[in-house]
Amino acid sequence: MQHVQRRTVAFLLGTPTTTLTTAVRDNPLRFVEIRRRIQGVSDRMLTQTLRAMERDGLVQRKVYDERLPRVEYALSSLARSALPIVVELKKWAECSLESIEASMQRFDSNIDPRVAFHQT
Repeated sequence: MQHVQRRTVAFLLGTPTTTLTTAVRDNPLRFVEIRRRIQGVSDRMLTQTLRAMERDGLVQRKVYDERLPRVEYALSSLARSALPIVVELKKWAECSLESIEASMQRFDSNIDPRVAFHQT
């Protein structure tokens, strides 16, 4: 059960996934069109995210048998069912970003380097 919870949280909070989900929500798009909508994403990151989402059943990849191969990506019905949650979560994150960054800066400035966190 914990594995399922972790994967769900990773899906909902994963920046590439939520960004891609909202970018492709309206209609199928080609790779170049998706990259254009998501500023700052590398081809490698976009490819990895699309593959992971396809594997998880969140994206459907359609290859057209044409002289110049064309591939389009669309959200699956499973991803569409999560879309309202993803959109609201993205809105919350955008509204909360300044507060989160301020908290991170306060926390980081109070760390005593002599008492560093140790991972076991």
